[in-house]
Amino acid sequence: MRNLVVIIILIIIMTLNALDVFVDIGLGVPMWHIVQESSLVLLSAIGAIMLVLHMRKKNKHLHELANNLAHANKQVASLSSKIEEERKRYSLIIKSQFDQWQLTAGEQQVALLLLKGLTLKEIASVRETKEMTVRQQASSIYSKSGLTGRHEFSAWFLEDFLN
Repeated sequence: MRNLVVIIILIIIMTLNALDVFVDIGLGVPMWHIVQESSLVLLSAIGAIMLVLHMRKKNKHLHELANNLAHANKQVASLSSKIEEERKRYSLIIKSQFDQWQLTAGEQQVALLLLKGLTLKEIASVRETKEMTVRQQASSIYSKSGLTGRHEFSAWFLEDFLN
């Protein structure tokens, strides 16, 4: 907007000086004065043209940036939906493994919370049970899975991502 105001001002200066040059020519004003005012007209025109070209270049660049942003947003949306699909697929794989290990519904809840990194105390709080109950369920999970503890249990599900 500011550039547009400057362009308008330059065009007004150019127009008024051009009119003054024509009047001065008709009045027989000395040539040096006409050259001086003609130079102002020319400089005003050059300034206006340069500013217009700059604005066009800037607008083109902004348009390209907007297109790039729209493209990036589409890619992010696509990746987000793919990540969500894969997250759901991985959840099904985890659930399937829990079923293979024949974990009870309660053990499956505890197992998921263990995978999310919660402590036994936090799991007990979330499930509104005693910590001892969660400890027993965790032991049962490790026994049924053939794994020795929390770290090995978590690593079992992460192993495929690290290869």
